[in-house]
Amino acid sequence: MIAVIQRVNYAKVTVNNQVVGKIGNGLLIFLGIEHSDNKEDIIWLTNKIVNLRIFDDENAVMNKSCLELNFNILTVSQFTLHARTKKGNRPSYIDAAPPDIAIPLYEEFISQLNILMNKETQKGIFGAHMDVELLNDGPVTIIIDTKNKK
Repeated sequence: MIAVIQRVNYAKVTVNNQVVGKIGNGLLIFLGIEHSDNKEDIIWLTNKIVNLRIFDDENAVMNKSCLELNFNILTVSQFTLHARTKKGNRPSYIDAAPPDIAIPLYEEFISQLNILMNKETQKGIFGAHMDVELLNDGPVTIIIDTKNKK
């Protein structure tokens, strides 16, 4: 699993001109799922994300987490994070999991975030063409790949 995490002042996802997910201060997560990803990856990654100390404390030092501040999370599926671009100019997405594997993992990822945050988090619609609007705060953008845990 690859997660691109952005600290945002706000973010929203629109599908067919309807807002399907929207947050104020918090984290926007773009999530790419691979064939080999599993529940262990979900548990590790969600714990890492909610506890990332990337929000300012009272001294303007990045020392607070989304969980500590009770901020919000919006997760958007993005298979293109697994693009292979070494050969030619047309990316290959062979590493991205197909929907029958990715959808249950995406839903489990959201469920685990909900449990850890003790509230419902926001999400896009898997497989839909989505318009994502955000105001990156900082900017702060962090990439985490579960294949690089150690």
